[in-house]
Amino acid sequence: MTKRIYSADAYAKTMDAVVVEADRDDGRLLLDQTVFYPGGGGQPHDIGDLVIGDDRLGVTRVAQDTKGVWHWVEGGLPGAGTALVGEVDWDRRYELMRTHTAMHAMCGVMWHRFHSPVTGGNMKPGEGRLDFEVPDWDPDDRQPIEDELNRQLALGRDVEVSFLPRAKADADPSLIRTKVNLLPPSLTEVRVIDIVGLDRQADGGTHVGSTTEVGRIRITKTESKGRGFRRIRFDVV
Repeated sequence: MTKRIYSADAYAKTMDAVVVEADRDDGRLLLDQTVFYPGGGGQPHDIGDLVIGDDRLGVTRVAQDTKGVWHWVEGGLPGAGTALVGEVDWDRRYELMRTHTAMHAMCGVMWHRFHSPVTGGNMKPGEGRLDFEVPDWDPDDRQPIEDELNRQLALGRDVEVSFLPRAKADADPSLIRTKVNLLPPSLTEVRVIDIVGLDRQADGGTHVGSTTEVGRIRITKTESKGRGFRRIRFDVV
């Protein structure tokens, strides 16, 4: 399995790695370790470059399977055993980290206000979308939610990462803030993101270390997605 550097250190921008396998038919490389996030939980995969001597191979896609983390690249593929340096597109990654943390903070605010689970979500750099089950939604709730979320972000709450054995995580239902438990049965260790004092849940994505790094958010739109379901769109500003 690929060592997932991003899982423990979201601020790592580069890594030294070795090619474990080259799939020439699909134009992808399996590496022994990586800082590239393969996507999941609504967060897109990273992009960037793999550097071999004077050559730079653009990373256009990243995904994971039972073997590890694969990197699709532009250019000729090196063979197994080749040493290289990976460089993630940091500006894009950091915007996604801010956005993802804002999404978790919104989950916390909505949970405390409505005790509402998340039914869906997605993001791109600087923009997020979350769906909630909110049977008693009032249009006047929009501004108080934005105000409370920005208040919470300004408090500078620490964002901590921990890892729990699957059995211990399963015994704590509060870690699942989605309406459906999305943890795969094969997962033996659960990664937990804790915005201390606001939101704590199982999550595999990358986050900033403090809510002050998020800045402020602006709710741009709220939509009805059926009886009792509400979609909230926001920008990180």
